[in-house]
Amino acid sequence: MALHSLTLLLCTFSLSLSFDVASSHMASSSSSSCSVVTPSTPLVSFLEQLQETALQTFGNSNFDPKTYVDLPLKFTLSETHQAFQNLPRLSSNGTVSAEVLKGFINRYFKGAGDDLVCWQPHDFVAEPEGFLTKVKHPEVRAWALKVHSLWRNLSRKVSREVEKNPQLHTLLPLPNPVVIPGSRFREVYYWDSYWVIRGLLVSKMHKTATAIVMNLVSLIEKYGFVLNGARQYYTNRSQPPLLSSMIYEIYRSTGDIELVKRCLPALLKEHAFWNSDIHRVTIVDAQGHSHNLNRYQAMWNKPRPESSTMDKKSASKFSNISEKQHFYRDIASAAESGWDFSTRWMRVPPDYSTLATTSVIPVDLNAYLLGMEINIAFFAKAIGDKTTVKHFMELSDARKKAINSVFWSPSKKQWLDYWLNSGTCEVAHVWEAKHQNKNVFASNFVPLWMEPFYSDGSLVGNVVHALKTSGLIRAAGIATSLTDSGQQWDFPNGWAPLQHMLAEGLVKSGSKEARLLAEEIAIKWIRSNYVCYKKTGVMHEKLDVEKCGEYGGGGEYATQTGFGWSNGVVLAFLEEFGWPQDRSINC
Repeated sequence: MALHSLTLLLCTFSLSLSFDVASSHMASSSSSSCSVVTPSTPLVSFLEQLQETALQTFGNSNFDPKTYVDLPLKFTLSETHQAFQNLPRLSSNGTVSAEVLKGFINRYFKGAGDDLVCWQPHDFVAEPEGFLTKVKHPEVRAWALKVHSLWRNLSRKVSREVEKNPQLHTLLPLPNPVVIPGSRFREVYYWDSYWVIRGLLVSKMHKTATAIVMNLVSLIEKYGFVLNGARQYYTNRSQPPLLSSMIYEIYRSTGDIELVKRCLPALLKEHAFWNSDIHRVTIVDAQGHSHNLNRYQAMWNKPRPESSTMDKKSASKFSNISEKQHFYRDIASAAESGWDFSTRWMRVPPDYSTLATTSVIPVDLNAYLLGMEINIAFFAKAIGDKTTVKHFMELSDARKKAINSVFWSPSKKQWLDYWLNSGTCEVAHVWEAKHQNKNVFASNFVPLWMEPFYSDGSLVGNVVHALKTSGLIRAAGIATSLTDSGQQWDFPNGWAPLQHMLAEGLVKSGSKEARLLAEEIAIKWIRSNYVCYKKTGVMHEKLDVEKCGEYGGGGEYATQTGFGWSNGVVLAFLEEFGWPQDRSINC
């Protein structure tokens, strides 16, 4: 793209402009941009009815509501809906018998996931040249090659049927093959893709990594932002914005400047989305300075279609429709954060009904956006667009000051989420120390992943000490929080992305003490993944950091296997730290 075109695009998507919430993909339920609601589709609405009927018929045991909104139709929606309406109901309670409902589903639907076909990546080789040269232990190397081989198991291509008859599928068409997380997560997901790509780069699968990025770019070009996942029912929210970081890692590995040129306009569009009135909040600090920061806020105020029956049950204690709608928005916004669910978003933990995600300004989201601004400036410099460089360096400087002013705790030596009085739109919120969330979460340390913070030597020393004494570092990795709430983004679960962000930030600081701590975290995590794999034969999405070799639990679904980001982080850790022959791999 010509430089003058990029400059024009920059002006079009400058920070001062609001995202176009009147676009064809969105509709507002009120005059306030904080009340944006994305319309559902007739197909999704019908599949929610099927989901509810299935719960009534089959019961709650082993029931996964997502299965029903992933089912592709064999016939038109009108034919299928009519047949559904004509199903005989039991006179006693009006429900459909299990035999009848099973017969209906088999006749009118294909299986969940049948609209994706297996795909063999062209750039996969069984043992890539230069693969994990620092791994000297034969058992660890053999296991790493098995983890590497899982990319073939997780590679899919959207069926041509989806493009031919999109009205029969909630799955969205994509231009390139995908790598899925695994199990029930049978479509591409936004923030998972970053750690998938990190693993693919270790596996020398640059083309597959680039294809994933281009799929995400295609979503921005169509919807104005990267969706949570490639389904119709995910068009109401995004996920942690890490696309620029994916592009940066591929560029760093390949030097592909054409990729940068192709993607930069989409990144500018994504930046505008995240800095629109939907997500932007102004805080006036103790010195009277105004800072713009961002929060998660889904464009949705109904039950999530993929968990509709669960959300309705959770909201049943609210009698007021407005309260229900606000609660549904906070549930969907927690899903947008990737931390679904955690006491981090609850005003009165662990009471799930006090979920108030839109009233939280999260530390990690603003760190990711700082990274996006730095990356955009870097990309613009690489192609010679000085105007964009200057603008985004100014934005990143302003965000760094905002992060330090609003989140940093001088006493705790970490960054703390900030609670707003409410999730409503206000001109500005006045900062008060009492509104910082004093509870310890792994996210409190995510800013260290960003260059402005890991490059500050004195700050790194303080943060390392705070992390060491936080209670988060356990026998098998970093805990997500210190609260055992039964939610999956809480204690005792550990998640691959959190291990990686914290460890990599420590390494990048250049501090010897920080690197030793990073290696300790990585060793614990690698060991636990290895032992768990040996016991179960699969990689898991989360682990129990209290027990080496045990997978995690809690939350609204059974622990999933596969697993994209877990594989990626193990490979990235082994590339960074290696594994000497004389180090035990067992717990």
